[in-house]
Amino acid sequence: MTRRKLVSVIDDDESVRESLPDLLREFGYDVEAFASAEGFLESASLGLANCLILDVVMPGMSGPQLQQELIRRRHEVPIIFITAHADKPRPHLPLTSTVSCLTKPFSEADLLVAIHAALKDQ
Repeated sequence: MTRRKLVSVIDDDESVRESLPDLLREFGYDVEAFASAEGFLESASLGLANCLILDVVMPGMSGPQLQQELIRRRHEVPIIFITAHADKPRPHLPLTSTVSCLTKPFSEADLLVAIHAALKDQ
């Protein structure tokens, strides 16, 4: 029996942490949600997540800073960035692990396309 893919949602917005996991479970994924990048780094999901859905702007460590830390630690995991700040220039997001950057609110269809792209080789 193959295990379900684990998607980790990292966003300081409580409404995203509550709604997105429910939707992802409906799509057939296991999900863990974290309020901060630091919380994710301290979790067991660090080595288990098949994909991250990661907010760009958060207090403390930002999404791009977490991505840089994961690269430094040699944890290669596909990342789907999400942002509510479409009007602001996006920080440089290294292409090595960035799959997509979706602007909130995004559609279920756009999210599914990004997740399928992230997991295509797994």
